[in-house]
Amino acid sequence: MNSSGELAKNSLGVFESIIMGIAGTAPAFSVAVTSAAIVASVGVLSVGSILYCGLIMFGITLAFIHLSKIQPNAGAAYAWVGHVFGPTWGFFAGWGLLIASIFFMVSATIPAASSTLLLFAPDQSQDTRFITAIAAVWLTVVSLIVGRGIKHSSFMQMMLTLFESVILCVLIVAGLMSYWDLPAHPPSIVWISPLSFSPQLFATGALTAIFFFWGWDVTMNLSEESKGGSNNADGAAGKGAFWSVLNMILFFVLMMVVVLMVLTDQEIADSGTNVLFAIANKLFPAPWSYLAVFCTIFSTVGTIETQILQFSRSMFAMARDGMLHPVYARVHEHWKTPWVATFVIWFLGIVLLFSSSFMPSVKVILTSSILAIGFQICFYMSLTGFACAWHYRNQLKVSVGAALGYVIWPAFSGGFMVFVAIYSIPIFDSFTIMMGVGGLLLGFLPLAFNRKRSVKK
Repeated sequence: MNSSGELAKNSLGVFESIIMGIAGTAPAFSVAVTSAAIVASVGVLSVGSILYCGLIMFGITLAFIHLSKIQPNAGAAYAWVGHVFGPTWGFFAGWGLLIASIFFMVSATIPAASSTLLLFAPDQSQDTRFITAIAAVWLTVVSLIVGRGIKHSSFMQMMLTLFESVILCVLIVAGLMSYWDLPAHPPSIVWISPLSFSPQLFATGALTAIFFFWGWDVTMNLSEESKGGSNNADGAAGKGAFWSVLNMILFFVLMMVVVLMVLTDQEIADSGTNVLFAIANKLFPAPWSYLAVFCTIFSTVGTIETQILQFSRSMFAMARDGMLHPVYARVHEHWKTPWVATFVIWFLGIVLLFSSSFMPSVKVILTSSILAIGFQICFYMSLTGFACAWHYRNQLKVSVGAALGYVIWPAFSGGFMVFVAIYSIPIFDSFTIMMGVGGLLLGFLPLAFNRKRSVKK
């Protein structure tokens, strides 16, 4: 194994990058896990929250695509924020992603385990001990696949995402056709009207809605391994980010409409992390309804994979630049993957899963981790939006289109995420604050340690 080495260049094309972006946002997983939480927070305004957060997230997407013109980099947000605002801000942009990814190993593997038990041991599907044990197995299997190389990961993603997409399209069409005349919640313009929201209500819904869209930026972390790397804004990674986010905005809005039309508030609350199964149960007889459970499992496994990829590439890039210990930059000689960084997220994920087994319920685990992750997403993505706006500020003089795409939209999106993060802190309990804010502050320790090590050199 090399102490430092190159990743597998020119491995991913445009189609594979789009699949990676879609898998990163994990359509079935996001709907299954987050629907109950967002409906409990803002009710039918969930549709508007998702729509507006999608438009905000697209501003961040533009920021990533434009910043990638600086240089393709596996560190993505870390590298580009560091280039514009200096290494300290770059470090914390990367650290925010690393911490969010670690917590995500809990919030992602638990629904996979819950769905697995729903198929094979329904009586144990809410038992935290059984769930965390199965979650650990899923995390281990996916980590091994990721460690074997980007082509293995890409092939697996394509198979899982295509199956998932077919099932979800069937659910959307069947739900709209079956419940159009007698919906559980009659569709209304109120669902998406800006006048329906108060600032508090909008911030509450937005923090959860942001979680729906998180993960598409894995395409940018794979930019060194994508085709067109030397001209990355027009290469596979940039196109993958652009089209995957547009697709997800349309999909999540439609899917939330179907959730509200098919299920009552009580049914949504009772479904927990199995919202898709609850919808399928009302639309199709068994055993066909259980395809929705497989859909959730495949989507969850897919997003675990993309998040491990995102974590390992970011940690690799930070270690390569000396911002973290060089050991994390080790690349497997044959598989061309950052194997040490992949091992780190597997190990920390297992530790957190074991710790979460002592919590009272699955719902408590998921709610705390989703809110904490939402806060950390807002942090590192807002920095990216601001970095793009500042780096390309001269575009304000070029044209209206250039000013909007390079400066105004990314800056507004970054400002919105700061607003959501600050406005949401008062609603956090102490445990969520410890995870969300404390996780970011913990970054001062490795930052200080590595600066001291650099001085000694």
